[in-house]
Amino acid sequence: MSTVTIPKHIYWSCREKPSIDTNDPAQKKWFLEQTLTHGTMTDIRALDLEDVKRELAGLRLPRHVKTLWRNYFGRGDTDPVPSEGS
Repeated sequence: MSTVTIPKHIYWSCREKPSIDTNDPAQKKWFLEQTLTHGTMTDIRALDLEDVKRELAGLRLPRHVKTLWRNYFGRGDTDPVPSEGS
């Protein structure tokens, strides 16, 4: 089992330190949705972009977020998130 602790700014309604099992497809999908919607640049950089690409069509994301990622994968950029200070 691979467990990821979810930052409070992503899952703010939980009183305990929330975590997910990334081997559970439903939990992993939820985590991707929440991170892409509410995560910081650091959170998004920590994601496996192959997971994002593979799951993108089925993720429930705001239209502008989904469009950004579709455009990113369509262009083949190497870094969708600007570096700190850029």
